[in-house]
Amino acid sequence: MLKNDRYTYRITWSEDDQEYAGLCIEFPSLSWLDENPEAALSGIRQVVADVVKDMKSNGETPPEPLASKHFSGKFMVRIPPELHRKLAIEAQEEGISLNRLAADKLRKQDA
Repeated sequence: MLKNDRYTYRITWSEDDQEYAGLCIEFPSLSWLDENPEAALSGIRQVVADVVKDMKSNGETPPEPLASKHFSGKFMVRIPPELHRKLAIEAQEEGISLNRLAADKLRKQDA
């Protein structure tokens, strides 16, 4: 296993395989299937460790763990002009900025 493993793992049930799938967000092409969720986690962690070791031995740089990245809180989204107009009107009617309206709508989706 990796020392100080900071990668982001997820265990989910695979209906197609009828087993648990161990996944790593930073390595979307990798997975590990097992009938036991704990074994699926252990399996994907070992696969990631092996891939990172192989990448380093070939002079490649493994992806940065998501947990180590800094997020500014800003991102740009392109939307159709009609939706932009609709949201701007809605924000104006509510007496808030368009940024605040979008952030509120995103928070509601997250809940």
